[in-house]
Amino acid sequence: MKKIPSKKITPMPPKFNTIWLWIAILVGLFGIQYLFSGEATKKITYQDFETKMLIPGDVEKLVGYKTNELVEVEVYIKADRLDQEKYKELIGGNKPFNFGNAKNPQFTFTEASDVLLSAKLKASQDSLAANIPRLEVSYEDRSNPWAGWFISFMLPLLIIVGIWIFLMRRMNGGAGGGGGAIFNIGKSKAQLFDKESQINITFNDVAGLEEAKQEVMEIVDFLKNPKKYTDLGGKIPKGALLVGPPGTGKTLLAKAVAGEAQVPFFSLSGSDFVEMFVGVGASRVRDLFKQAKEKAPCIIFIDEIDAIGRARGKNSIMGGNDERENTLNQLLVEMDGFGTNVGVIILAATNRLDVLDSALLRPGRFDRQISIDKPDLIGREQIFNVHLKPLKLAEEVDAKKLSAQTPGFAGAEIANVCNEAALIAARKNKNAIEMQDFQDAIDRVIGGLEKRNKIISPEEKKIVAYHEAGHAIAGWFLEHADPLVKVSIVPRGVAALGYAQYLPKEQFLYTTEQLIDSMCMTMGGRVAEDITFGRISTGAQNDLERITKLAYAMTAVYGMNHKVGNVSFRDSSGESQFQKPYSDQTAELIDDEVRILISEVYERTKNLLFEKQDGLVKIAEKLLEKEILFQADLEEILGKRPFANKTTYDEFVNGGADGGGVPQTDLPIPATDHDDVKPSEEETKSNQE
Repeated sequence: MKKIPSKKITPMPPKFNTIWLWIAILVGLFGIQYLFSGEATKKITYQDFETKMLIPGDVEKLVGYKTNELVEVEVYIKADRLDQEKYKELIGGNKPFNFGNAKNPQFTFTEASDVLLSAKLKASQDSLAANIPRLEVSYEDRSNPWAGWFISFMLPLLIIVGIWIFLMRRMNGGAGGGGGAIFNIGKSKAQLFDKESQINITFNDVAGLEEAKQEVMEIVDFLKNPKKYTDLGGKIPKGALLVGPPGTGKTLLAKAVAGEAQVPFFSLSGSDFVEMFVGVGASRVRDLFKQAKEKAPCIIFIDEIDAIGRARGKNSIMGGNDERENTLNQLLVEMDGFGTNVGVIILAATNRLDVLDSALLRPGRFDRQISIDKPDLIGREQIFNVHLKPLKLAEEVDAKKLSAQTPGFAGAEIANVCNEAALIAARKNKNAIEMQDFQDAIDRVIGGLEKRNKIISPEEKKIVAYHEAGHAIAGWFLEHADPLVKVSIVPRGVAALGYAQYLPKEQFLYTTEQLIDSMCMTMGGRVAEDITFGRISTGAQNDLERITKLAYAMTAVYGMNHKVGNVSFRDSSGESQFQKPYSDQTAELIDDEVRILISEVYERTKNLLFEKQDGLVKIAEKLLEKEILFQADLEEILGKRPFANKTTYDEFVNGGADGGGVPQTDLPIPATDHDDVKPSEEETKSNQE
């Protein structure tokens, strides 16, 4: 294969930061002030001047000027006499910077008056030889002190103040109006997108959210054609709240609205209102809506609004000033208060609807709550088609099959699968991404990174093999259990030693029989260890956790226990989160019934595995040999599954059915099984907990 030469990438030079230039100037000013802070000339007495300079004839000239009723005399030494030893001794090692320059004075002395100075000079020079020229003092007028004061004091002060203002403006977000950026801390941090800075994402880039797209497209149409609705007496909705699990495309949908609306679009996060100073959040809310009114009609998008929209009065400190509540109060007033905002539509997104304040959710503020759930089969196929476009694919890759094999996946997880498949294919030096690469990517997203080099003792490996074989046997011979797709004893993830993948049927409602079969399948690993080795291990911790959770849900939530009755103790509003909605006697009854139910499940699974013990041993031995088994391997060992019910994959891919929706219940129906010590909530991809 011809090797394509790699393109040389020229590294970008680091961007010069002007703040370092200002710091260098500041340091330079202080350095100059330090170096030249000493006196430029040496102060001497008249006696030294007379004996060491005047009488030897070393003086070039004398310049005098009056200061405060005194006469200051500057002494200029001849250039050829400056290097004499007596001047070095007179300076005393503290040599001025201008000492070697004959154009500048080297020494100064002071006299009481010009008359006295003239008399002293005359008396000193009377004894000089006739060939030595007499010196006279030439006087200068230096009566303007302001220039020197300004240069020595005011100019450095002004430079330091200017640098300080520049640094403060940079620290507070750059230059801006309103009297300088240091005073702009209460200004809104919203990013404005308009015709000059338009977003290129459109509704065509959003797949799998057809109902939600229709809702937000109608909001865009409100802004483009308001007369169409107002002519009939209708009012434009004031706000829409996008609600859904993480990764389902709430922010992407908002970006599409910004790209399609053709009106000013303000985008910010709920945390942008939060600041360490009191009153800043409310001030930023006021400034945001002030800007929005000036650019109406427009859209404001607040991502993660639960940062400021939490219900008021909960977990508050008595006597404390809750800044978040003040910010929420201002937001409520701006959205629908005494002064009505015309032409300003609020979009917000959150995945924690249960914690939001009821005043924020009422009609008039958020008129619409748009639910964005995890996509169904059709939606996942559309999302796969979007993410597969830029990839170089093999002919065998089918988005329909991939969508059927990823139940419960959100849009972000599908994008991750596509990217992981591309990386896996590149790691194997392939020219195109094959279906097997997508299978490996799905396994990695669901189960974690494969760790074949993890050191496991033969005894532990045997326990894991029988554990996974127990899951496989239970799932194969239980009618309502999810059919097994793949079982592996290769370690994955953080602590998972075994991994089994099922293909659940996507449905909305579950019967008691289906839930019990699911519990039996999950219990298969623990039972297999018990009947094979006569002891149990910690590998079933994740299984027991899910079984216990499901048993409590059947007993106390879904009303599936005849002793507890048709009651549900689940508090979806969260108002009684610190107290039980039932008595201690009922709590004991629930605990007893859960234990009885789990014991019955255990005995039923134990009887099944005793009956199919030959198949259990064969599957475990095959796992120890091959490490990974697929559905075809199970059919070869156990024969055809004795139930004719089709999976969603069979119906959608092979049977041509429309497919179903993703489960919308709280039931922890497993799509994967991990035998680990530290289970993760993200292990089960079909759960809607």
